[in-house]
Amino acid sequence: MSSLPEAPLSVAALLVAAGRGLRAGGGAPKQYRLIEGLPVLARALVPFLAEPAVSRIAVVIGEGDEERYANAIAGLDSSRLAAPTLGGITRQESVRRGLLALSREGFDGIVLVHDAARPFVSRTQIAAAIDRLGEAGLAAIPALPVTDTVKRTDASGHVAETPPRDQLVSVQTPQAFRFRPLLEAHEAAEAALLHGFTDDAALMEWAGHPVATFRGDPANIKLTHAEDFQRANAPADKALVTRVGTGYDVHAFGPGDHVWLGGVRIGHDRGVVAHSDGDVALHALTDALLGALAEGDIGTHFPPSDPQWRGAASAQFLAFAAGRVRERGGRIDHLDLTIVCEAPKVGPHREAIRVAIADAAGVPVGKVAIKATTSERMGFTGRREGLAALATATIRLPEEE
Repeated sequence: MSSLPEAPLSVAALLVAAGRGLRAGGGAPKQYRLIEGLPVLARALVPFLAEPAVSRIAVVIGEGDEERYANAIAGLDSSRLAAPTLGGITRQESVRRGLLALSREGFDGIVLVHDAARPFVSRTQIAAAIDRLGEAGLAAIPALPVTDTVKRTDASGHVAETPPRDQLVSVQTPQAFRFRPLLEAHEAAEAALLHGFTDDAALMEWAGHPVATFRGDPANIKLTHAEDFQRANAPADKALVTRVGTGYDVHAFGPGDHVWLGGVRIGHDRGVVAHSDGDVALHALTDALLGALAEGDIGTHFPPSDPQWRGAASAQFLAFAAGRVRERGGRIDHLDLTIVCEAPKVGPHREAIRVAIADAAGVPVGKVAIKATTSERMGFTGRREGLAALATATIRLPEEE
């Protein structure tokens, strides 16, 4: 006798908006300041409100911010918004209070904890958090590889340690958890008078639970300092100028049974010789964006001499470059790619590649064009010794002084 499939768990989002955000300046808590005319908190809420998988949304606000909150959500669909909960002195206490409010409603499923100071979260990241938790079990967090060398200093300001960079990641929100274990971890920390946890993943680690990671989004930045708001509002303050960059990449065929093209695994009688996954399409697009930014090339940011990039998925390289455009207050207008090879055939995979590129770059699929051609059996591609890609990126950046 077959058992019935388990019903999917309900999903709630808990947005933490109780901080004061004094480092950001502006005379008001940063979650209520405007970015291009819309409050930061409202921008953070919109993707969760647009995601059908999220059935309940709770917001933790600061004491005395009730009117600010009401003004911020005016005009949004509030049908899935719970009444706001007043937070505590620390982020940890604010999350705990939000969890208790959801518990009093009888909620028990998946909870996504998100900082309201990250207004550029996407529905793609929300879906990725839910999906990864389904695979991982109790906790899953978005993480990005650390590209700068990080050092630990002692009390006197001298370097005490240089941790291996390939073991470090920077962490974002939304972080996904099974609701009951997270609430129990918060209650245990409260009973132990431990109040120094800066994110919920650290608290789950303390409670002995494994925490999985999934790929973060470089565009999902946290607004902390006044300069962050200046960059975020740059399109409203300055004229945008069009800049165009080009990219080119080539890889030789080698042993293997597949190639990666535009983030899609395609079966083939050969592989490619490469340090990363050898995705010529994504490498060319990454260089095109970096070229338009005048920020070097892919080797500058992800050197092949660094072992942490061995076998790395190239989608993170493109996501990084696209994130740099947004961090500078810019927009990606179009990505145009030409793939040159005799085989494998690109045509059957064209739409899947467009979707994968759009997802990695954080743009609508309509802004991605893909063409494929052969070299009429001439040159190294014509002799089936390898494949190549050429890319053009059109972006707009705030005009420099």
